[in-house]
Amino acid sequence: MEAITQTKTQEILNHHLTAFIETDTDEIMKDFTEVSELLTAEGALKGLSAIRSFFEEAFKILPKGCTLEIKQVITRDSMAYIAWTADSSFVSIPLGADTFIMENDKIMYQNVAAHIVPKQ
Repeated sequence: MEAITQTKTQEILNHHLTAFIETDTDEIMKDFTEVSELLTAEGALKGLSAIRSFFEEAFKILPKGCTLEIKQVITRDSMAYIAWTADSSFVSIPLGADTFIMENDKIMYQNVAAHIVPKQ
């Protein structure tokens, strides 16, 4: 495992967030590896195929142009935390939070939690 700097952690996070805002699944996938895991309330998703499917589904309810506001960003060495809100014509998310653990210039673990309120 290669040590990662806080600056590199911030770079990876910025790339990830930019790709998310652009709803660019291919660009997001550059941040992960086949051994990366995305941890959700529904369970752990491991590997590129499972992680890709998660983001493809996320972009159905949070399409490009939705409102996404980052409320908090904290980085420490190889860890990053964000708190956020989002709103689209499909859902309102009054609170979301992600924690990222980086290794070897990639996201090895992303923990996602969000309160998703469907719109009628």
